[in-house]
Amino acid sequence: MDEKQLEYFRQLLQRKLDELLGEADKTLEEMTELDDHFPDPTDRAAVESERSFELRIRDRERKLIKKIKTAMERIEDGSYGICEGCGEDIGKKRLEARPVTTLCIKCKSKQEEEEKARGL
Repeated sequence: MDEKQLEYFRQLLQRKLDELLGEADKTLEEMTELDDHFPDPTDRAAVESERSFELRIRDRERKLIKKIKTAMERIEDGSYGICEGCGEDIGKKRLEARPVTTLCIKCKSKQEEEEKARGL
């Protein structure tokens, strides 16, 4: 992969990282600003349910942030875009669809088939 393509993916990953970190900050602000005094138990239950849902989303995003940072490290060390399964180049279209991927489509398909066979 040439330097121009690496820079494209670096910027793509950085934009996504910035977006996710912004959402996390926004959630933190909203949760600390909420008034926790609800005279109606139904209102309190609704707010708690929304908080729980929001925290599950943020947890998934936290995991994605870790993957983004790892992908950015791979750009720096020169291993970005190389399949960890077979060592071949990962296609540009696959990287555009999932810039944090570490497997080419062939290896990912094989992994999914094995997981399906094990019942995962």
